[in-house]
Amino acid sequence: MARHVYDFTEGGREMAGRLGGKGANLAEMTRMGLPVPPGFTITTEACRTFLATGEEPEGLSQEVTRHLAVLEKASGRRLGQPNDPLLLSVRSGARFSMPGMMETILDIGLNDESVRGLAKVSRQDRFAWDSYRRLVQMFGSTVMGVDGRLFEDALASLKESRHAPDDLYLDATDLAELVDTYQKLIRRETGEEFPQDPTEQLHRAIRAVFESWNGERARIYRLREHIPDDLGTAVNVQTMVFGNLGPDSGSGVAFTRDPATGRPGMYGDYLPNAQGEDVVAGIRNAVPLNELESLDPYSYRQLRDHLRTLEAHYRDLCDTEFTIERGKLWMLQTRIGKRTAEAAFTIAAELMDQDLITPDEALARVNGDGLARLMFPRFDTTAVGTPLARGIPASPGAAVGAAVFDSAEAVRRAAAGEKVVLVRQETAPQDLPGMVAAQAVLTSRGGKTSHAAVVARGMGKVCVCGAEELTVDPEARQFTANGTTVAEGSVISVDGSAGAVHLGALPLVDSAVMKHFEAAGRRPDEPAQQVVGAVDRMMTHADCVRRLGVRANADTPEDAARARRFGAEGIGLCRTEHMFLGERHHLVEAMILARTDTERDRALKALLPLQREDFVGILAAMDGLPVTIRLLDPPLHEFLPDRTELAVRIAAAEAHGDTPDAHDTALLAAVNRMHEENPMLGLRGVRLGLVVPGLVTMQVRAIAEAVAERRRADGDPHAEIMVPLVDTVEELRIVRAEVERVLAEVAEATGMPVDCPVGTMIELPRAALTAGRIAQEAAFFSFGTNDLTQTTWGFSRDDVEAAFFPAYLEQGIFKVSPFETIDREGVGRLVEIAVTEGRATRPDLKIGVCGEHGGDPESVHFFHGAGLDYVSCSPFRVPVARLEAGRAARPGTEGGDSR
Repeated sequence: MARHVYDFTEGGREMAGRLGGKGANLAEMTRMGLPVPPGFTITTEACRTFLATGEEPEGLSQEVTRHLAVLEKASGRRLGQPNDPLLLSVRSGARFSMPGMMETILDIGLNDESVRGLAKVSRQDRFAWDSYRRLVQMFGSTVMGVDGRLFEDALASLKESRHAPDDLYLDATDLAELVDTYQKLIRRETGEEFPQDPTEQLHRAIRAVFESWNGERARIYRLREHIPDDLGTAVNVQTMVFGNLGPDSGSGVAFTRDPATGRPGMYGDYLPNAQGEDVVAGIRNAVPLNELESLDPYSYRQLRDHLRTLEAHYRDLCDTEFTIERGKLWMLQTRIGKRTAEAAFTIAAELMDQDLITPDEALARVNGDGLARLMFPRFDTTAVGTPLARGIPASPGAAVGAAVFDSAEAVRRAAAGEKVVLVRQETAPQDLPGMVAAQAVLTSRGGKTSHAAVVARGMGKVCVCGAEELTVDPEARQFTANGTTVAEGSVISVDGSAGAVHLGALPLVDSAVMKHFEAAGRRPDEPAQQVVGAVDRMMTHADCVRRLGVRANADTPEDAARARRFGAEGIGLCRTEHMFLGERHHLVEAMILARTDTERDRALKALLPLQREDFVGILAAMDGLPVTIRLLDPPLHEFLPDRTELAVRIAAAEAHGDTPDAHDTALLAAVNRMHEENPMLGLRGVRLGLVVPGLVTMQVRAIAEAVAERRRADGDPHAEIMVPLVDTVEELRIVRAEVERVLAEVAEATGMPVDCPVGTMIELPRAALTAGRIAQEAAFFSFGTNDLTQTTWGFSRDDVEAAFFPAYLEQGIFKVSPFETIDREGVGRLVEIAVTEGRATRPDLKIGVCGEHGGDPESVHFFHGAGLDYVSCSPFRVPVARLEAGRAARPGTEGGDSR
């Protein structure tokens, strides 16, 4: 028969999977000789069995009885005995810390008779009745399902009638009356009596803790923290010690370092004459921990020594709970403490300097998510009020600006020196100039991989998408949210980390880490030196150990230069379509509207020198490093005005008896001609190059001439040409032949070598499944995981995130959006197949990824394991990818989160 109960003397921290984090650490502290109230732990396996079957595992009750007998013998007291009863606490303890998410029941063992015995032996009537009312309240709400507010209301009513500002002003008689009130509440609400049998109390409390694993707040917390639902919780049964026995008693929480900054020293709170739950609940104001030194010097010194012992033993920041019972210190819990990103880097670097942990261990204790939080400016949280609306936090950071409702207005105001926020229902490629000009982008539709989100992240812009509470009215130039109307020009604050929008300007806190990266390693000013220095240490080690290269997605010389300062080793994705926007849109329109080959050639020739100039600048910024240039990818109609807007303009002119603008009429005809029900699966990518004469030739010639120009200037250009949306090897073979023909022409004409490897994006399932054949014509692969995720799942990313992703996440169908973190089982399997089969054909095949997943911490670990050569991401995510690539190369750092 499987064993389900372990005494604290029988375990250790290496058993966290079985005993839960709390139980394993209680056993570890017991093994270390620290003063831990004795007890035992019921395993997570027992919980999983209970949750699966609705019944406790066979033999569990007998095991609990045997271990209870050991506690009773050691203490000389029995559970529920009338005089001097043994009292127990029953607490949850999951594998991963879930503070406050599951149930706790204290003072198990008290009843109408033993409360009087406790009063007699303690010589404190008030203490005994206070302990009993706590039990009845906790048991009634947690175990018996009574609405906790009914108990709170009864307590508040009693305090009001006694003119008592807090619980301490209620005497024993008051508390005895409260117990009676609570018991009547239970009888009225449940139809049963509060159980007087202590054994029944214990077993029902254990079952309640098991059941709390699936409570709403626990499920929501696990979803947010990406904790698996199938782990279950352990249950810790422990002898009660009491901090509410008078002024020589109390409870507190202590950290071995400041969890906000990482500075060493004792930090925490202490509450005299209180049980530990009072400290956590905040029902009374605690005093700073250092005041304990004057209240109880002996206990303070003991606690200080224990904290030092724990930090040295765990080699990390420890978070502890303790109780002082009539001058005796008891350690109730320890765990590796949660900390801010600043503290995580600071602590890791300091412990590494002290030789307490290795550089690899230090790297395992930080992560890319924390680094990202350190890089972006933040709002001063003390000034943050209730937001106007909430949406999807698509691109982190904090920005303040005047609300504007179209791209042109954003550009105009920004040119005049005004900071703006571009507010749209959703964005399209023609909004790019406004997005560049804006401090932030706010949309009422879309998700984390919508156009707004993807482009904003690439530019390091703050972005909140899918704020459904917003009703955007571009015609009236205003939006409304929860009854508040915000007109154009009104200042709003956008929190891209929290997904919140506020009216007015909230103060910003600058990021010293971002300044450090922007300045390419310049020494920061005080007081930021410590955290920036710690980040620099971690980055240096990550760069030394990582195997994966890190490139950037960049479309301009400015973005390329920034990416290089951030440590990018090249450009993995240069999107040529972004070069067709802004002032050049009329040339693209001319190409699309061309009726003859001559007209089309004229438009393409006009575009060629502009593209060449762009490529020269990007190649110069990345001199000596590879630049992968993707040929035109999106459908051509995206470069034309909106179909509805054109139709409305024409109809309005006709309604006034005017002749519609001929250009508008021609554009509408072109838009109608190219209209597709699902354009993302239509005429785009390589298909454009095969059916639009001269398009590939023009782009390749611009690239080749830029390479030649850089060579003449003694540069070292390394351009790579990437063909998008390939489905078959035949498509790539035809385009590659045209590319090589143009490269040869330019080389001959300029007298300069123009060697540009030709590769393809793997962004369709068929391409992944036939990668062995496609590799015959490809010098490299780059996974476009945005489209690969769409086409594998059958999702339209611009629609589904707001439509049903929240429900999928809530129901546990997704642990995380597959557009945010790579779907290992589906999309990831296609990646692995393509890597294996591609390299079977071409062993020297270079393989990277340039989709949004290239900057996602957890996905970087997958790409490392899948054998890719590099990841590519937005310039602002390059440091994150570098850090995670280093973590991926070392054992013990799996996944994107180290905590």
